[in-house]
Amino acid sequence: MISSGAREAPASDDPLLSSGRPLDGPSLLALWKEPLRLFRLANLLREEWCGDVVTYVVNRNVNFTNRCVGSCRFCAFRRDDGYLLCEEEILARVEEAERFSATEICIQGGLAPGLVLEDYCRILEAVRENYPRIHLHAYSPMEVFYISENSGTTVEESIRELKASGLGSMPGTAAEILVDRVRAEICPSKLSTEEWREVIVTAHRLGVPTTSTILYGHLERLEDRISHLLLLREIQAETGGFTEFVLLPFMPGNNDLGPSSSRVDPLENLKMHALARVALHPLIGNIQASWVKLGREMAGKTVHWGVNDLGGTLMEENISRTAGAVEGEWTTPGQFCDLIERNGRVPVERTTLYRRVG
Repeated sequence: MISSGAREAPASDDPLLSSGRPLDGPSLLALWKEPLRLFRLANLLREEWCGDVVTYVVNRNVNFTNRCVGSCRFCAFRRDDGYLLCEEEILARVEEAERFSATEICIQGGLAPGLVLEDYCRILEAVRENYPRIHLHAYSPMEVFYISENSGTTVEESIRELKASGLGSMPGTAAEILVDRVRAEICPSKLSTEEWREVIVTAHRLGVPTTSTILYGHLERLEDRISHLLLLREIQAETGGFTEFVLLPFMPGNNDLGPSSSRVDPLENLKMHALARVALHPLIGNIQASWVKLGREMAGKTVHWGVNDLGGTLMEENISRTAGAVEGEWTTPGQFCDLIERNGRVPVERTTLYRRVG
């Protein structure tokens, strides 16, 4: 794993951490109200975890379909009569990614009617057969849940088949806010908190690592965000299968939820990244900012407040863009290095599983 060497616990002089126990909900709520203290702790814990290293991955998104039977109120991507990429179109995108030395392909899409386990496996098999060097990071818990329902298989059976077809890891998206009261308002047809947890824990048990995520800044309360963080921490203590935590501020453009929400302001974004570092330390050590949603410059600023990863080059990004993201679809390795160095950190290219490249 990437690290510049652990430091002596530099934040241990703070009374909140002196016990050595993870912070509970009330402590995290109190810390939110003290931004300077929160930022100091987050920065010190980041330094303890990885020093001045900030990582990125050379990858490509392949959003293979926008057809979807879902009804998520925050989504601007889904269409009833949208596209479905054929195998040749998917492979053409992977070929382009390999020419740019990508180490990861991230494959996700809508819940297209009629697709079953065999279809999802065939996508993985086609990429693995033609580009065996590429790591396949694919299919959210909602997609796995949908595959299983459509195919008459259990979640475990589906993940076993996907893994045998080449699945290397899974994105921990579809988490949104892991509080069922909120989920009933923003994504009523999506899997429940417990169902999301079942998919994730099953994947970890079968040797498939996943990321973890949060979608914040819509109808949830701060207490809901903290409950979400504490649940992820509980899962990680049980399985150790999360590779990172990715913060995704809600994009209010072109969706049903947008009119009741607004963009999260810069200070709140910084506080959320810092809170994640403190809440999840040391169980989930890689905290990622989304340059697509925050913008490159704001994402760069987060490295001062607990973040140690800026995500991937992407090359193609349709989901955030349709909801109002304006940063484009591609950040090159050179642009990542420049952004990281301008913020006083050391850029390091990584793999999906946080191994150093080169």
